[in-house]
Amino acid sequence: MRSEVLITASELARLVDDGTPPVLLDVRWQLTQPDGRAAYAAGHLPGAVYVSLEDDLTDHSVTGRGRHPLPSGPAVREAARRWGIDADSAVVVYDDWNRAGSARAWWVLRAAGLANVRILDGGLAAWRGALESGVVTPVPGNVDVAHADLYAGALPTVGADAAASLGARLLDARAPERFRGEVEPVDAVAGHIPGARNVPSTSLLDAGGAFLPDAALEDLLTGIDAAYCGSGVTASVAVAALAAIGVDAALFPGSWSQWSGEPGRAVATGA
Repeated sequence: MRSEVLITASELARLVDDGTPPVLLDVRWQLTQPDGRAAYAAGHLPGAVYVSLEDDLTDHSVTGRGRHPLPSGPAVREAARRWGIDADSAVVVYDDWNRAGSARAWWVLRAAGLANVRILDGGLAAWRGALESGVVTPVPGNVDVAHADLYAGALPTVGADAAASLGARLLDARAPERFRGEVEPVDAVAGHIPGARNVPSTSLLDAGGAFLPDAALEDLLTGIDAAYCGSGVTASVAVAALAAIGVDAALFPGSWSQWSGEPGRAVATGA
């Protein structure tokens, strides 16, 4: 199961050396630096195509579903074809910040119905080969998607009402100080969904940014059925970690940005 979600840098290098490289997608994104184009152009894995989390993996025209609403299936299809993905393509996604961008891309593509998508474990820092600069413009692909609505796509989601009923089976993937309500750098209200359990997405990674071994993930994630964060991005890291140990957990795409914006939603603070 882990091998269906993650690929190591050495495994990727072997595919490249064998002449069977996957489609590589560079999804650089950080909360404080959402546009990763300049970093991509300065140096990326050979042949990798840049993917904008804000433009390609989000539909900002959607209202009421948080800061990073999911794109539609048709929009994903058009973007994936632009990235050079064919119907039979293997896809590897990577980033350079806490697996947030790559996990979002993995979740969106899998929810749209693409089956062979993996996250580069450890991200860009794990790659030991040469990098190339500039911008890659691939030959357009012919991939199709199976789901027009990613909120009801191939991966499970929950809405605010369902999240409210989960209690400790709901994981909050944000930093502990945001969960406790001590700080809130982005959303209007500080705190967390009552009953949720705080397991920061970064705690699922080792010092080098690779996902922890299965046994450690199982210890941290036992009893979790769904995950949320600020806007559904870093929660995808938790969903990917759960998938790596065989748990089909749901994502609350709107996450805290949706919850805190809905009148009457209860807010908890503290540990």
